[in-house]
Amino acid sequence: MHGTARARVPEQSRPEGVGAAARPPVRRHSVRGQVLDALRAALVDGSLVPGEIYSGPALGDRFGVSATPVREAMQQLALEGAVECLPNRGFRVIARTPGELAELAEVRALLEVPVLLGLVRGADPGAWAGLRPLAEAGVAAAEAGDLPGYAEADRAFHRAVLGLAGNGQLIRVADEVHQRIQWAARSRLSVLRTDAGQHVALLDAVLAADAATAQTLIHAHYAWPPH
Repeated sequence: MHGTARARVPEQSRPEGVGAAARPPVRRHSVRGQVLDALRAALVDGSLVPGEIYSGPALGDRFGVSATPVREAMQQLALEGAVECLPNRGFRVIARTPGELAELAEVRALLEVPVLLGLVRGADPGAWAGLRPLAEAGVAAAEAGDLPGYAEADRAFHRAVLGLAGNGQLIRVADEVHQRIQWAARSRLSVLRTDAGQHVALLDAVLAADAATAQTLIHAHYAWPPH
């Protein structure tokens, strides 16, 4: 079984008896959450390779935890469409074809683009201005080459923008599709920087009441494949 995942769970989150002497025991759900974060980062940065099979015990050794929180985290990732469970073998990272990625991108655009265009037409400047820290966090992560950090910042910005529409179900469904694309499509840093810059440019256009530029940016942002 493949074993290239390099991320590690911080020592303070390890179960009692694994480098955690004299520390209070950590609740299992806390360890599972940190393992889940580490696995998500490994999916984005390529440490978990599409098509490869990973076992709970092998990943547990790498993260310094038992196999149980790894299996629980992997089961969550299976629900999110990042891996598939293989009984008595482990978990395979799903490898999506270019056609499948294009289909997911189309679904995402169908969900989000009409909503964003509507929000631009009826923009609340104060609400949009409050999104700038999220947009700037994405720029900082992209400039630093932090793929996992950018993935989370990107999704946080889009959740916040869609949140202006007041539809919680839309946020949940759109975020799930967005996440499935992120797991499978590892973009070049130049693409991430372009994406991050479009977030900031969109805010600037909306706040300047420049609806035409905002609409152009929205369509460019959802173009596939990304350039």
